Amino acid sequence: MGNVYVFDHPLIQHKLTYIRDKHTGTKEFRELVDEVAALMAYEITRDMPLQDVSVETPVTEASCKILSGKKLGLVPILRAGLGMVDGILRLIPAAKVGHIGLYRDPDTLEAVQYYSKMPSDIGERELIVIDPMLATGSSASEAIRMIKEMGARSIRMMCLIAAPEGIERVQKDHPDVDIYVAAVDEKLNDKGYIIPGLGDAGDRLFGTR
Repeated sequence: MGNVYVFDHPLIQHKLTYIRDKHTGTKEFRELVDEVAALMAYEITRDMPLQDVSVETPVTEASCKILSGKKLGLVPILRAGLGMVDGILRLIPAAKVGHIGLYRDPDTLEAVQYYSKMPSDIGERELIVIDPMLATGSSASEAIRMIKEMGARSIRMMCLIAAPEGIERVQKDHPDVDIYVAAVDEKLNDKGYIIPGLGDAGDRLFGTR
């Protein structure tokens, strides 16, 4: 699938099973999404560059490594993307957080923007666009288009579950964006929901319908 990376870590797959389960309540669902986001952040940052530094330990001087290169930024797509932010920030607390508000038109299934707020130095950051579900791909594609227009130069996409249709849409519109997912599911139904999926991630995160 080209620039698509599927995380098969046992802990991610174990927790994803309970996220999918319709009997998982809001509190547990939210906690599991938070935990999986942290695990995915660990994987997605594996290729971050390092630089050598020297530090004084209680015993002697040591040659060590710290992160170097671009600063990071997180861009959750409202509202469901918010459920993954805190888990990532626990590992990358210095990352700045932008927000994009989009909703999917129930008739056209296309994304409609209603809000955006980005870091002022967006062009200097490695951005991770976050949404639990990559279904039709219209919201993700529109979000990426928007932040490119604002000056973003380096973008990755992080999702829990993706449909082949959504992956194809993002790859077609933004071939320069890598996609990181915990699972690629079978297909979309006629309402644009991922099958088997996990239902509506926003509703399950926040207990609303």
